[in-house]
Amino acid sequence: MPETFKAILVSRDADKKQSVAVTDLTDADLMEGDVTVAVEATTVNYKDGLAITGKAPVVRRWPLVPGIDFAGTVISSSNPDWRQGDKVILNGWGVGETHFGAYAAHARVKGDWLVPLPQGISAHDAMAVGTAGYTAMLSVMALERHGILPDRGPVVVTGAAGGVGSVAVSILSSLGYHVIASTGRNAESPYLINLGAAEVISRDELNQPAKPLAKERWAGGIDSVGSHTLANVLSMTSYGGAVAACGLAGGMDLPSSVAPFILRGVSLLGIDSVMAPKAVRLEAWRRIGSDLDLQKLAGLSRTIGFDGIIDAARDIVEGKIRGRVVVDM
Repeated sequence: MPETFKAILVSRDADKKQSVAVTDLTDADLMEGDVTVAVEATTVNYKDGLAITGKAPVVRRWPLVPGIDFAGTVISSSNPDWRQGDKVILNGWGVGETHFGAYAAHARVKGDWLVPLPQGISAHDAMAVGTAGYTAMLSVMALERHGILPDRGPVVVTGAAGGVGSVAVSILSSLGYHVIASTGRNAESPYLINLGAAEVISRDELNQPAKPLAKERWAGGIDSVGSHTLANVLSMTSYGGAVAACGLAGGMDLPSSVAPFILRGVSLLGIDSVMAPKAVRLEAWRRIGSDLDLQKLAGLSRTIGFDGIIDAARDIVEGKIRGRVVVDM
């Protein structure tokens, strides 16, 4: 008999009612791909929470193993870039959305989707970073390319106690930025200060309808919230500044005006982590290896087992998760 392993499977019935359950799979059940990986660690991102709870249409193939991130060891490969024993990371590429994902002991994927695990970073560390942290680094890199460096002035991070926000605060502070962290959880202020935030403000300052232009408060920002929050961040960005938009926890709409763009020359930088080219991914992970303080990383993450994934997915959608959740597989 072939070896079986545990997996989380999201299914939908004839009435399109979604359900989630733990099941047994074999390698024969996995989808097409030229590399099979033993998943050693994964994580629970906000998108994973949406996939498991069905709060948003993340899953687009039924049934599906969710989980958009993993780190592990190659079991077998017909791809010339990878061989048995290689340590690898996967982020995105539709895995956990249209292709079986991380919440199983084994994953079969295309080798072109993988990047090598950086030297000095364990599989656990890589998933403490995960797509959230990788997205945060892509956002930092976008600000840098636009010339938003520490000497330009403060940078705001919204949703700062979440996964993207926590890593963004840590990276930016390590690079010398004056970081203003916005959060709806006032009790998390000591946590954010410990990560390196110079100031912590309430999200109430940013979640009301925005003026076309407001007082200039920061040179740039990283926003994972969207909607009114992003509109306010843009209206408060100083002349020639830029904001990296990478999330929609507060909504997909953008109730703003063109005023920040045409009167202050503000730029809105779109960040996509799912289909980013391999060269960009490699640079982001290189930067994570050099610019992210691993001690801070330990402080912004907690570890659960496979059996805790479904509960953590529900909690992250309800805003009950601080920082990052690593799943030890």
